[in-house]
Amino acid sequence: MTVLLLTEVFPPGKGGSGRWLWELYRRLPEFGVHVLAGEAPGADAFDAASGLPTTRIPLTFSSWGVWDVRSAPQYLRALFDLRTQVSRRRPDAIHCGKCLPEGLLATAMKRWTGIPFTCFVHGEELTLAGTSRELTRLSRKVLHEAARVVANSQHTKQILLDKWGVEAGRIVVMHPGVDTTKFVPAPPDAAVRARLGWTNRRVVLTVGALQKRKGQDMMVRALPAIRAACPDVLYSIVGEGWERPYLDSVVAECGVADLVQFRGIPQDDELVACYQQCDLFALPNRQVGWDFEGFGIVLLEAQASGRPVIAGRSGGTSEAISPSHTGELVPCDTPEPLAQAVSALLQDDTRRAALGARGRDWVVERFDWAALSRQARQILSP
Repeated sequence: MTVLLLTEVFPPGKGGSGRWLWELYRRLPEFGVHVLAGEAPGADAFDAASGLPTTRIPLTFSSWGVWDVRSAPQYLRALFDLRTQVSRRRPDAIHCGKCLPEGLLATAMKRWTGIPFTCFVHGEELTLAGTSRELTRLSRKVLHEAARVVANSQHTKQILLDKWGVEAGRIVVMHPGVDTTKFVPAPPDAAVRARLGWTNRRVVLTVGALQKRKGQDMMVRALPAIRAACPDVLYSIVGEGWERPYLDSVVAECGVADLVQFRGIPQDDELVACYQQCDLFALPNRQVGWDFEGFGIVLLEAQASGRPVIAGRSGGTSEAISPSHTGELVPCDTPEPLAQAVSALLQDDTRRAALGARGRDWVVERFDWAALSRQARQILSP
């Protein structure tokens, strides 16, 4: 079997979905995978060492719609590139990173060549498509034509069943995973914490793009109440995004500039150290309009690192933790429940340690790439 993996988002470009695909398919050598990926800065160096043969084409479009005067030529160019690769590689199947634009390109190729395609679905892109009549129609077409639809969570599967009419027999659920040999527990290290600027602080960490669904703003709004219980608290935020000016304004509004640290996007070794040395990991996600968290790979990375976690009671994050066993689910539409949960855990060293230890074991058993690649062989084989 040979597979052409078509994906806009792929390392070194940022995005958990792209890293999921890379981590998964490089462990499936029997699939004879060739990657047709979107362009990204630093791609040449990454591709040379990635372990997967990769061709880069423009896949970031002005719009996912086909009637836009700018995106229509972009679709045509990508379709030409895809057809060229199909003629050269002669794959048995095309696997698509998401419905639009990749799935639509694969739909056209199926019409021309008969090559079946599998489409990954992450959840939030479907709710975005639902805001547009054209995108809804295009997404329905893709989901109808796909031989198999891979949902990243049971939550996403339910959306496909309830709102998109996809037959249950064509949907499979496959969670993202984590490299449990990279994200590992480590004892507190005063030198590392000093380098991170965390000396004598109880640190709550969030890793994720700066966007409202991730909930960094709600954690900032919870900080005054958390400080009353834990005066030494520090909220460290890893990530970048378009909401940074908004978050700066929330920090100023709440008067907590001394409690917030923006770290940007660190190198991998620093990211691992942040996970290992924080006292508590929080992804206070919520749904904002159409946007929600489909799963939450960062929750797996934190638990693999032996850290207790708090996640928002929204989207698919309930499947990325074991509630009350490895962490807590909290409604994060307002700051008060979040403040209570964070304060309680920061003041309970014994419970944090127990949650973290159980979280490591739970993730290794269910989400290590070795286990997930075995599952993928069964799910993705013809």
